[in-house]
Amino acid sequence: MEPKDLNQQPNKHIFKMLMTTFKWMGRYWPFLILSFGFLYFVSYARTLLPLFGQHIIDVILTNPSGASRLPSFLANLLVADTKGKELLLAAGVIVALAVFRALFIFFRRWTSGYFGETVAYKLRNKLYRKLQNANYFFHTHSETGDLIQRCTSDVQTYKNFIAERIIEVFRLVLLVGLSIYQMSKLNTNLTWISLMIAPVLLGIAVYYFRKVEQMFTVIENNEAKMTTHVQENVSAARVVKAFANEPYEVKKFDNLNRTFTDSDFNLIKKMSVFWSVTDFISFMQFCLIAVFGIIYASRGIITLGVYTAFLAYAGNIIWPMRQLGRLVGDFSKSTVAVYRLTKIIENEGEYDMKEPNETPEIKGNVKFDHVSFKFVDSTEDQIVDINFEVKKGQTVAIIGKTGSGKSTLMNLLVRLLDYQKGEITIDGIPIRNIEKHYLRDKVGYILQEPFLFSKSVEENIAIADKNIDNDRVESVAKIAAVHDDIINFENGYKTLVGERGVTLSGGQKQRVAIARMLLKPKPILIFDDSLSAVDTETDIQIRKALDKEWKSSTVFIITHRITTAKEADMIIVVEDGKVKETGTHDELVKREGMYKNIWEIQSRIDFQIEGGESNE
Repeated sequence: MEPKDLNQQPNKHIFKMLMTTFKWMGRYWPFLILSFGFLYFVSYARTLLPLFGQHIIDVILTNPSGASRLPSFLANLLVADTKGKELLLAAGVIVALAVFRALFIFFRRWTSGYFGETVAYKLRNKLYRKLQNANYFFHTHSETGDLIQRCTSDVQTYKNFIAERIIEVFRLVLLVGLSIYQMSKLNTNLTWISLMIAPVLLGIAVYYFRKVEQMFTVIENNEAKMTTHVQENVSAARVVKAFANEPYEVKKFDNLNRTFTDSDFNLIKKMSVFWSVTDFISFMQFCLIAVFGIIYASRGIITLGVYTAFLAYAGNIIWPMRQLGRLVGDFSKSTVAVYRLTKIIENEGEYDMKEPNETPEIKGNVKFDHVSFKFVDSTEDQIVDINFEVKKGQTVAIIGKTGSGKSTLMNLLVRLLDYQKGEITIDGIPIRNIEKHYLRDKVGYILQEPFLFSKSVEENIAIADKNIDNDRVESVAKIAAVHDDIINFENGYKTLVGERGVTLSGGQKQRVAIARMLLKPKPILIFDDSLSAVDTETDIQIRKALDKEWKSSTVFIITHRITTAKEADMIIVVEDGKVKETGTHDELVKREGMYKNIWEIQSRIDFQIEGGESNE
């Protein structure tokens, strides 16, 4: 199934992701509620501090009978027989509030951090499961570096957003709301003057959000291209060095790096304009409050204490609203990150649809009945009306030109790809009715390009069964004709093979992969040109060992070697996605066709290598 486009513009997926996030919390909800409770107390304590200043100026220092704007329970705490004691009490209460505020901040940070890490942990696991279950088409049409970035930096961006920015939004809303409430009780007109900046900053923030949202998409895509380039070149270091291509690759990376840097710098320029404009507006608003406050105070409309409280509350309103730019920027970045993540999460994997759960005993009788297949992004069939039948225990060689469809046939057999027409059966049962995991567990598949993990040789062979004993590991290594090579390594079976098996030769990697596949008996074995990296003598040695130990298994061998194909019970010649010839070696060399031509060419080459003369 074709994966959804991973590079569209971001949309409103973040709200859906937030809903999923809150569902994930489960038993952690009390921690989240506690965090918001701490947030309220911190904001409330902060809005009380200006009122302490008003009380000290208007009541303690100026007029003992003046009106205090503090809550009565706090105002009563500050009553004493002298001004000095009242000031000490006020200072003590302010310090106590600061201590409680610091404790609340600690617990809020702890709970929100715990919340963020929990969500990131669950999200990473969900993404990894999705990638593991993604279909063959998805992986062949996705860039590895880009997927890695989505599972690392994009997850980190989202974690920071939900752990810090969402809490920050609520903190700002509470702080501004409580401050406006306290200001309205002090003087309504001055409160309206203090709020004049709000619509302006809000409009600028919305405009800024629309501008930077697409910029973040460009930045993420440019970073993904750069990450992919690094990943490919580190993995293919030997290829780059073999072609002395280092200068070209460095220049290519420099171009990608420059593109990423320029896109990032364009965002910085937009942010610089935003911050400078909002700073100027905020400063002018503060000056406006100060001027009107002085006028009101000089006319006796407000007291000096109320004026100082208003200046403090102005900071509680202006600077948090100025933070809208940072929040909007982070929201834009998170929106892009979430969209990229949801493209993985929402991609329909192999096992998302209802699958059959049959697990029949598989003996190895295989039949292709008028099978045709085409890729979803192609208009022509790659496999056309394929018909052949293989009995249990037979060895089948599939031969043909590069790109003729040989590997595609085997990918259909293990359901890495799903055919559109006809039917493939194993022991009379359509493979569509067999559970995929079970089917693939019963088929040993050696790919043309084997992948080895950064582990020891022994661990790579025993990766399918961690409890297997050493004798069995050595036994399959002997069958794969790699045992003698391994014991000659400095650390024998404990030798680390390096990333992707880079420390082994091509033939050694192939044979280790063959040994790994032979660890557990399989009713069907597939060698996808996997004997091409070994010499003819070793090829014969491996096949003889297989005939002896796995004689009841059905074996498919994709090969270009006639010497390998001639020993098979059946040879299938594939050309342009169609079966052109079938039969044994003796039958096919008597017919005019591709197989006879290949046989004559390879026989002539072998004769010349052995010192004979050509028949020109």
